[in-house]
Amino acid sequence: MKRFTIIGGGVAGLTAAIGLNKIGIQATIFESAKALKGIGAGFGLAANAIQALEYLELKAGVIPLGHYLENYNILDKRGRILAAPETKTISDKYEQDNFAIHRADLHQFLLAQIEHKNLHLGKRALKIEYQKGGIDIFFEDGTIHQTDYLIIADGVNSRLRQQLIPGSAPRYAGYTCWRATIDNANINLSTGSETWGNKGRFGMTPLVGNKIYWYACINSPANNKVFSRYTIKDLQQNFASYHDPITSVLAETKDQQLIWNDIIDIKPLKNLAFGNILFIGDAGHATTPNMGQGACQAIEDVAVLIDELKKTPNVVLAFQIFEKRRLKRTRYITETSWSIGKVAQWENPLSIIVRDTLMRILPEEVKQYKLKKLLSVDFMKL
Repeated sequence: MKRFTIIGGGVAGLTAAIGLNKIGIQATIFESAKALKGIGAGFGLAANAIQALEYLELKAGVIPLGHYLENYNILDKRGRILAAPETKTISDKYEQDNFAIHRADLHQFLLAQIEHKNLHLGKRALKIEYQKGGIDIFFEDGTIHQTDYLIIADGVNSRLRQQLIPGSAPRYAGYTCWRATIDNANINLSTGSETWGNKGRFGMTPLVGNKIYWYACINSPANNKVFSRYTIKDLQQNFASYHDPITSVLAETKDQQLIWNDIIDIKPLKNLAFGNILFIGDAGHATTPNMGQGACQAIEDVAVLIDELKKTPNVVLAFQIFEKRRLKRTRYITETSWSIGKVAQWENPLSIIVRDTLMRILPEEVKQYKLKKLLSVDFMKL
């Protein structure tokens, strides 16, 4: 029996292990963290991801964990609508709904589907070497694991990707981000939104369990030491001129709930498949979060991979066809999300006036062109 190994126990890696198991392949998973707690906050599972989860027979278990997103408007700092994305457009295309979910909830659900004997924690992969007929994986603890096929799903900072593809180090988007998940009891937020202003962006959405997930993005040099020490009070001062309930959301947040990190992605790769090695998820096509497609594309990856492995016993061929099906789509999302982030983070007052005026007067069909292009083809039929 051929040996499959997955590096990375995040959404991409765990979903891949589950998908492989459903077609009779038991993969060994190695994760660098000593415990899997689903670190992070909320993120979107758009209808295309729900479609992929349905293909993988996971939809029924995930839906109860998500908060249904009826809309997600883009606002100016005074709370006026700049754009009203038609979430129904996505729903109608895939005949699925759109949700917001907490990463920890999804993580725990995926973990529950895994045979824990196949999951090895505290195992940081340092490098790989091709051997006759297989691959040796070298770990930080000095151990070596041999495998026939390797799926690399260890995220945007993947060491293995940077070994195989020199020059694929993460690139900084120019802005940094704070996130938190808080209680919704005193705010009663019912809809999601993202606000654009000269002091940065602020997004928020309800989650199940009467929680709120929020994020705030501010332009900054990378690894800003001042921002590394930012507290809720600092964020309150920065966003003091923004509309309600932003100030209330911040007031309900404790400093210890803050998660801070710079926003990064990787420049689109020319290849995802390297013989019997395949990159999926953020390891292969990390994107900035401006289209809400990071986790969605990881789940799409797995659906497409399993689809190809069902068609042929030739795994290398399946990896090659996977690459052909995924490269154009993931490149488009990465490049489009990068450009949206640049415009959304404008600080120049005149540029903001022009941007906001155009966004108000342009027809929604024009404003949603990039979203509709994303949905113009079915990812399972590429």
